[in-house]
Amino acid sequence: MISRLCRFAAAVSLGAALGLSIAASPVLAQDYKALLAAPDRSDADRQNDTKRDALKLLEFTAPKTGMRILDMGAGGGYSTELMARAAGSNGKVWGQHNKLSERYLARMATSAMANSTGVERPFDSPVPDGVRDLDLITFFFAYHDTTFMEVDRAKMNKAMYDALKPGGFLVIADHSAKPGEGATVGKTTHRIEESTLKAEVEAVGFKHIATGDFLRNPDDPRTVSVHRSGIRNDEFVLKFQKPM
Repeated sequence: MISRLCRFAAAVSLGAALGLSIAASPVLAQDYKALLAAPDRSDADRQNDTKRDALKLLEFTAPKTGMRILDMGAGGGYSTELMARAAGSNGKVWGQHNKLSERYLARMATSAMANSTGVERPFDSPVPDGVRDLDLITFFFAYHDTTFMEVDRAKMNKAMYDALKPGGFLVIADHSAKPGEGATVGKTTHRIEESTLKAEVEAVGFKHIATGDFLRNPDDPRTVSVHRSGIRNDEFVLKFQKPM
């Protein structure tokens, strides 16, 4: 009993040091290894696990049972399904894109997506009417796309900020551009400069609280498109929090 109390006290102290609210968060953590090993996952998704270092990405993002999650730029639904599996039957996940793909719509028919809803909305107005107090927003490898689309990114970032509950989290992963390229190469190399993205998100009130380096590749010259680089792309993962 004393040992359990000590562990809880240590967790509370760590949470306070990180600016997290232990009491406000869902209490059930996930067995992410078991989640990724689920027998009903597709071979294509398992291949993507390797590309995205899925276990570390899940551990860094930290979706939990019962969470309300918005997955921005859902694409084919790979990350939306990961969030749906993590949130469980008592959670809710929305997968957003300006136009939902056929792959995403096909995925919606699977049992793993029973707690999720596809959201076909523009990036700068991504949240369905009435949806608020989200626990987590994920935006994986699609923020750079908004730099060459007709998207008001300041409006988009403010919409995400407003949709989160106080203390809620935004996790963004993207392909790294070279220093000085800012948001100018989204259409050519499908990258964005990390500092530019960070500054845009912080400008609406988010606080940057953690950086994940597990997808870094210092050998990537970052001069060609991520779709034909021939090597592992240099990628960054950033976690932000809406202040309490």
